[in-house]
Amino acid sequence: MPQRTAVVTGASSGIGAATARLLAQQGWHVVVGARRVDRLEALAAEIGGTAHALDVTDQASVDAFCEAVGPCHLLVNNAGGALGTTSVAEADDAEWLRMFEMNVMGTLRLTRALLPQLIASGDGQVISIGSIAALEPYPGGAGYNAAKHAVKALTRVLRLEMKGRPIRVCEIDPGLVETEFSLVRFFGDQERADKVYEGMTPLTADDVAEAIAWVASRPAHVNIDQLLIMPRDQVSAQVVHRTV
Repeated sequence: MPQRTAVVTGASSGIGAATARLLAQQGWHVVVGARRVDRLEALAAEIGGTAHALDVTDQASVDAFCEAVGPCHLLVNNAGGALGTTSVAEADDAEWLRMFEMNVMGTLRLTRALLPQLIASGDGQVISIGSIAALEPYPGGAGYNAAKHAVKALTRVLRLEMKGRPIRVCEIDPGLVETEFSLVRFFGDQERADKVYEGMTPLTADDVAEAIAWVASRPAHVNIDQLLIMPRDQVSAQVVHRTV
């Protein structure tokens, strides 16, 4: 059986890097994309994959990346993120637009570009990484909430539109995962980022990667439409058991 190809975006760290490693271990040829090319190339060398620079907010970058991919069986839309915690009353247009470009338009651009290859594979799959923020809005999260709600809608519509075609569509919504996510959200403030996970045990990037790999390994007739994953200490978006 020919080796299958998986594309993982946002693969320079966190969930994306962990997913690329695990899929490679399971026999996939993994094409990784991200903006931090030095990290990306090191990862590709480690797993025997292929690295290409990718900025999901730039259509020209997406076009060049997808042209280099070739045949594709699995797309993991992982690139995205949150910026800031401003209220609606004080919302920063630039932050909102950047979050929509990263999360929504990035997911759209990659999915749209690779759909022909995914369908042609005879058993294609799109797995988009959402968030509990797509299920439960919370104060200070309006921009990110709105972006992830849009990713949810995009993913659900894609599932409906692909009816009868050889392609599966899944949304995976993690809760608190200790990666660079909070560091980016708080613009490099490590102390503030650390407090997000203080006194509780969050998920790891490997935990989410295992879920992605499991979804990708289901038989062709099985579609996991949606998967919500949270640490035991977290029971909703902002209800978390902490020991401190």
